Amino acid sequence: MTSKEQRRKELARAKWERQQRRRADRVRRARRRNVIIAAALVVLVAAGTFGLVALLGGDDDSSNQAGDEQGAEPTASDSAEPSTPPEDPCDKPAKGDPAGETWNAEPEMTIDTSAEYVMGLRTTCGDIEITMDAEAAPHTVNSFAFLAGEDYFDHTTCHRLTTEGIFVLQCGDPQGTGSGGPGYTIPDENLDDPDVAGGTYPAGTVAMANQYNAQDGSGRDSGGSQFFLVYKDSPLPPDYTPFGTITAGTDVLQKIADTGSTTDPATGTTVPNATVVINEATVERRDGGS
Repeated sequence: MTSKEQRRKELARAKWERQQRRRADRVRRARRRNVIIAAALVVLVAAGTFGLVALLGGDDDSSNQAGDEQGAEPTASDSAEPSTPPEDPCDKPAKGDPAGETWNAEPEMTIDTSAEYVMGLRTTCGDIEITMDAEAAPHTVNSFAFLAGEDYFDHTTCHRLTTEGIFVLQCGDPQGTGSGGPGYTIPDENLDDPDVAGGTYPAGTVAMANQYNAQDGSGRDSGGSQFFLVYKDSPLPPDYTPFGTITAGTDVLQKIADTGSTTDPATGTTVPNATVVINEATVERRDGGS
């Protein structure tokens, strides 16, 4: 009889073999695509217009799957794919599906901006605690408190992991594709935070994804529910609302990062090799208030 451990390894091997076949297919497609791109670049350079590829974008961005989020910086390089099947360090997700509910407007402000709020992420890979700055980012923290109270993040997948250029794990999309959101948007906040003003988001920072495009100034105030956790200092312009700091579970985040990611050929997103699912998200006020 096949043991549970043997079965897990067989599944991992099968997944790895599928990844290698897809990688070979991508290489063949890339060779053909590069010929077309090379010709297109000649035209673009001649015209003096060279668009920057998107890096971090936001919710409801179905047209920008290659970068998974829309912004104005060049996309970080795709993560290197492993030559051997990675061991999945995470447990199976709890039973249940994302609620997927949406709302027409930003929730009413109910938080106390002088209080401390902590978001807890109980994931398949371990628990992560995020202390949020309600005073500096009240709309963002209020939105997370609302969404967590509606079980919005429960059973959602962290759909993107970057391991080159920038170093972030991205979560908060019930669709698991980089295009989902709560139906409303919130304003950008705390962009003058001195911690990110120099063009680096330090390890431990938690910030909002959005659809800002610095080239034409479009996409401001477009944050929704997607957010990213920085596990290593990452060069990013101060365009993404920093609203929290990881105060517990950095080892969990590093464990996920160490497993690496694989490019999804359908979306171009670098998907974590680890099975990262938020089983439950909570937001609590920590100063004893209600």
